[in-house]
Amino acid sequence: MTGPSADRPDASSETAPPNVGLEASILGGEPHLTSIDVAARAGVDVEDARRLWRALGFPYVEDTNPMFVDADLTAVRLVKGAVDSGLVGVDTVVRLTRALGSTMSRLADWQVSTLLDELGEPDESGEQPYAAELSETNVRAAVDIADQVGPAFEQLLVYAWRRHLAAAVVRAEAPTSDADDETKAMATIGFADLVSFTQLSNGLDDKSLAGLVERFESDCTDIVTAGGGRAVKTLGDAVLFMVDETSVAVEIALKLVEEIGRSKDMPDLRVGLATGSVITRLGDVFGPPVNLAARLTTVARRNRVIVDHATAGTLGDDYETRVLPARPMHGFGNVEPVTVRRRWTYRGG
Repeated sequence: MTGPSADRPDASSETAPPNVGLEASILGGEPHLTSIDVAARAGVDVEDARRLWRALGFPYVEDTNPMFVDADLTAVRLVKGAVDSGLVGVDTVVRLTRALGSTMSRLADWQVSTLLDELGEPDESGEQPYAAELSETNVRAAVDIADQVGPAFEQLLVYAWRRHLAAAVVRAEAPTSDADDETKAMATIGFADLVSFTQLSNGLDDKSLAGLVERFESDCTDIVTAGGGRAVKTLGDAVLFMVDETSVAVEIALKLVEEIGRSKDMPDLRVGLATGSVITRLGDVFGPPVNLAARLTTVARRNRVIVDHATAGTLGDDYETRVLPARPMHGFGNVEPVTVRRRWTYRGG
């Protein structure tokens, strides 16, 4: 990094926090434009610009507050060009922007957390410090990382997006039960839930809790994708996934229990599966099977897989099923859950 210039405040001055240089490095310059400046130079109504800003997930900014950079202006101009072309409407752009903002927000939090773990200097107890405790030296190191590694990660981000976009197009082109609506599909929805997570989290410090959640989400995602499913979203103590074939979904569920639930380093696990018509939209999935899969986990024993009749009815002889007594489930009336496990066959020597 070079020394401070006329257009970049000295991040080490007494009046500037040490992360000023990091923010400027990431954004490509010091903020110097107001929302009115951006709207005027991009040729859009200021309220439309604010709408896009809110869709990205950011709070309202006073018109007189110069907190925008040239990259913000470029982004608004690109959006305006897309709308002016007539290929997409304003409402569509806002929906896509909202999905992008939500995804990038979570990704950024994850990346910063990982970076802080890498940069944190252990204190006398050996614990790693968090953001508020980071020294100015570490922030300087973060600036250098952003400058040197940032461009490569930007390319990786675009690559990953294109790969997932291609996969999403293939899924959209697959035959569905309703050819008039490609967002509808028959699928098996899985809901994997950690047992007694609230009680467990109360006994862990922040770092241990964060590590537990990260490992759970990472292990679940790896097992689901390796098995042929798609991890739709993570909820801290739960993971929602979607699979096209019921037998594949059951294998994934059993693998989750074997690898995570029975691990000495992880809490017990319950998995619920439900099959039926769902709607996929903006990366999420909706429909009765989603709610039913979550409800089923509430009646499952520790390290067990429990399914609905629609799922159990499609399974072959490789699995043993047992129907449990009916019990009320909110929104579904009385439901008979079904436990599933692999059928073991003795082969004598």
